[in-house]
Amino acid sequence: MNINATLFGQAIAFFMFVVFCMKYVWPPIMQAIEERQKKIADGLAAAERAAKDLNLAQANASDQMKEAKRAATEIIEQANKRKAQILDQAREEANVERENILNQGQAELEAERNRARDELRKQVATLAVIGAEKILERSIDANAHKDILDKITAEL
Repeated sequence: MNINATLFGQAIAFFMFVVFCMKYVWPPIMQAIEERQKKIADGLAAAERAAKDLNLAQANASDQMKEAKRAATEIIEQANKRKAQILDQAREEANVERENILNQGQAELEAERNRARDELRKQVATLAVIGAEKILERSIDANAHKDILDKITAEL
């Protein structure tokens, strides 16, 4: 055996092996590698997009929280204003009611005072008539002398 022929045969076999690998083995391996690279690149891009979306979502959530706090503060302020209005209105209504009760009480008091005066006038008139009867020693007819009795009552 000759080293040159063996070496030459091995070179041809190796060349055929390389050609066979390049034609049938290499393309599927390269395709798998390219697909894997594409998946990795897509995964990285998706991760970047997800990170951006997360940052955007956090910013939106922060803005919404600020807006919600502002709205809550505004609602609380409106509620406090409404509470103050209700209290003022209740105070005014209570004052009006108090004035009405006082006025009604004064009117009742005045009416009672007038009734008492009228009653006292009638009693005084009756006493005056009794006194006059005793002085005159005769009876005075109340119906016959009604105008005189009314005049006496009015003067008292």
